[in-house]
Amino acid sequence: MKYLITGGGTGGHIYPALAIANEIKRIHSDADILYIGTKNGLESKLVPKAGYKFKTIRVKGMTRKINKSFFISLRELLYGLGDAKRILKEYKPDIVIGTGGYVSGPVVFIAKLLKIPALIHEQNAFPGITNKILSRYVDRVAITYDDALKYFKYPDKVVNTGNPIRHEFLEINKPLAYKKLDIDPNKPFIFSFGGSGGQKKLNECFYEIIKYYNRENEFKLQLIHVTGTRLYDDFTNKLKKDGIILKPYIRVLPYFYDMPEALNIADIVITSAGAITLSEISAVGVASILIPKAYTAENHQEYNARTFETNEASVMILEKDLDYTKLKYTIEELIGDKGKLKKIAVNSKKMGKDNASSLIVSEIDKLLKKE
Repeated sequence: MKYLITGGGTGGHIYPALAIANEIKRIHSDADILYIGTKNGLESKLVPKAGYKFKTIRVKGMTRKINKSFFISLRELLYGLGDAKRILKEYKPDIVIGTGGYVSGPVVFIAKLLKIPALIHEQNAFPGITNKILSRYVDRVAITYDDALKYFKYPDKVVNTGNPIRHEFLEINKPLAYKKLDIDPNKPFIFSFGGSGGQKKLNECFYEIIKYYNRENEFKLQLIHVTGTRLYDDFTNKLKKDGIILKPYIRVLPYFYDMPEALNIADIVITSAGAITLSEISAVGVASILIPKAYTAENHQEYNARTFETNEASVMILEKDLDYTKLKYTIEELIGDKGKLKKIAVNSKKMGKDNASSLIVSEIDKLLKKE
């Protein structure tokens, strides 16, 4: 069987696509998989590195205003439709799978014009515009949260599979993780990060949090804060300017590679509300304080965070309401109430689906059997 996968722009679209590809390969060892992305998108680096065949089309995100950029994007979309048609006719896939981002639009649309079965996956509680349009034409829509169902015109096509995550998150040996990260299992551990690119408002508040706990004489809790690479120098230069020498139980890092270990042993995770992060948090079952980034596309992070808050699987603080006092109070309230902390962690676990990849491949197999 030939499987064509497309999705790009951000890790939120690419990593689920790769997780689906890996599961297809695991179940169907003879599967032939081709990935379509853009030349300059993040997928152009991640997909070949993962070992999959990769081809590109020309396409750009459409602006909402009628201006010069709109017409440039429109021209690129027409090119992209032509590129997609050429690749699909050459490759002749048995099925097309789209995980969002503007690159998936032309590919999935042309696939349906050519009468090729297609499935799309939506990672967020509020669907992106590309997936909302494509849902009218595809055979199946896989969603991550039940809240997304109401935004799709044909609910009979929709199935909740969850969001695929890397298997590493589910295979962590906790005693070894404590040792690897040099974390004392008998003291609360707070892990904070603002998504892959960092979060300026979170960094500003966490600077004050670090200042407070760094001057405490008593070793109360352990902190790892990830600033994001582009914001790291400003953060550490400010620490130097203020003469702050961090104690061993407080660490500030630009990037963090051991995410599976940290999420599995953290007492509280403080982060934004990107789809991948929430899927990882819920898969391992950890309590969180979510601070959705303002001004994301369709404000999807707030929708994601509200879904968790409604299910008592997290505490949400909007960026506009975030300050040092509120964040410190929320941390200490959770640390001081082990019952509440445990309840949030349990509810978080209920939100997760650690078999999302296999559920999606099952839906793909059903569509292939119909042919």
